Amino acid sequence: MPERKIRVLVAKPGLDGHDRGAKVIARALRDAGMEVIYTGLRQTPEMIAAAALQEDVDAVGVSILSGAHNTLCPRIISLLREEGLDDCLVLVGGIVPQDDIARLKEQGVSEVFLPGTSTEDIVKFLRANVKPRE
Repeated sequence: MPERKIRVLVAKPGLDGHDRGAKVIARALRDAGMEVIYTGLRQTPEMIAAAALQEDVDAVGVSILSGAHNTLCPRIISLLREEGLDDCLVLVGGIVPQDDIARLKEQGVSEVFLPGTSTEDIVKFLRANVKPRE
C-alpha cells in the first residue's frame, strides 16, 4: 500500500488581499509531493476550520500579512481543537514581529515562517512533524 501523502490546507484569513506568497508555498508543497488545498482570499477562521475538517488535513498553513495574527491564529486553533483536530499542525507565514512568535507558539502554533524562509525548510518541517496516520 502506498504511503499516504501529507495533506496541507493553505489559508488566507482576514482582509489581506495579497496571496502571492501563499501561492508560492502551495506550489512548493505540491511539487514536494504533498496534497495542497488552497482556500483563496478573505477566509474567516470558521471557514478555515471547516475546510480543514472536511479535507482531513495534517496541517493548516496560515498566511498573514495584515498584522492580525494575534487575533486570527488563536481563533483558528481553538476552532480546530473544537472539531477534534488535535494533531493538525498550524503553521504561520508572513509578517510576524519577532516579539509575537513565542506567544503564538504558546497558543498552539507549531512554527512561524518569516519572509525569506526557503520553501525547502517548510517542506522539511512538515515531513519531520506530521504524524503518520493508520
